Amino acid sequence: MALDRTPGDTRTRILDEAERLFARSTISRVATREIVEAAQQRNTSAVTYHFGSRDGLLGAILVRHGGPIDRRRGEELEGSGEASLRDLVAALAVPYAEALRTAGGRSYLRIVDQLRDRFARWDVESDLATSTNLRRILSSLELAGDREPAAQRERVVAVIMVLSSLCAERARILDTGSAPRWDTTGSSVNSSTCAPGL
Repeated sequence: MALDRTPGDTRTRILDEAERLFARSTISRVATREIVEAAQQRNTSAVTYHFGSRDGLLGAILVRHGGPIDRRRGEELEGSGEASLRDLVAALAVPYAEALRTAGGRSYLRIVDQLRDRFARWDVESDLATSTNLRRILSSLELAGDREPAAQRERVVAVIMVLSSLCAERARILDTGSAPRWDTTGSSVNSSTCAPGL
């Protein structure tokens, strides 16, 4: 077993291994001990030391990827003036799907999909890395329809669930080495395609 290095190295290693394990199993089934062992740490309380708790570790994973995705969403919206429905959906989906390009991003997508029971509370759940641009997009989508507010909210939650499910499944396919069959144009893609459209 490798020796612990600097606190930053240890923290990063724990994050990396927790991402991988949470994504490939389920968050609830992965024991803290497994994470510590996979990160090659001798200190059994390393998760508590670096993250405060298991929930703190999950929150750190969500912020690690959710922050950059949220910044990309802001970039997508910049200069669009009054965003159309198409602009809003693109700003929601494109940066999220771009996470398919990296192993860590694919793990993040698979983890977020396990948190579906929290999606209906997107405006109050901070542990989903629901930050400024995501809140702005989802709030705008709620106001964009012609239905009563409760129905609009239900529709927005459905959009989030579909997006999450599609991206998580695509991540799983890519992680197993299977080649996605089609890109967004209907053309065949090869196994090296990392970030096909939805």
